[in-house]
Amino acid sequence: MTMPAMPAAVMQFFTASQVGDADTWANAFAENGIFHDPVGQPPIVGRTAIRDFIAGVLPAFQPFLGLTAREVHIVGGSVAVAWSGAAIAANDTAVNWSGINIYDLDQDGLIREAKAYFNRSIFQAQLSN
Repeated sequence: MTMPAMPAAVMQFFTASQVGDADTWANAFAENGIFHDPVGQPPIVGRTAIRDFIAGVLPAFQPFLGLTAREVHIVGGSVAVAWSGAAIAANDTAVNWSGINIYDLDQDGLIREAKAYFNRSIFQAQLSN
């Protein structure tokens, strides 16, 4: 399945998630980028902190299968993407979740701010099974 057309940095965000590449995933963000994962949690600020966050999450899954864009809407420098995620937890439990991310891009086309909207409690409940 091919992904919907989207700006390069947003495409990079999704493709890096699918191969579990924390460096490439974080490099989709501007140096001072902000990641709300999910909205309602304290934001992760700066590319290095975003990379460290992603690198800290990935080992909990064997494997992390990534996020797949399902629908994309672009207005100027803002991009909304409906997505689904899949992974296998370390205890062999399948984890599936979905959400909508909103990306605001900077003048260089990198992600200035990303806001992830998904139900964290549903995600976490799957991990505790």
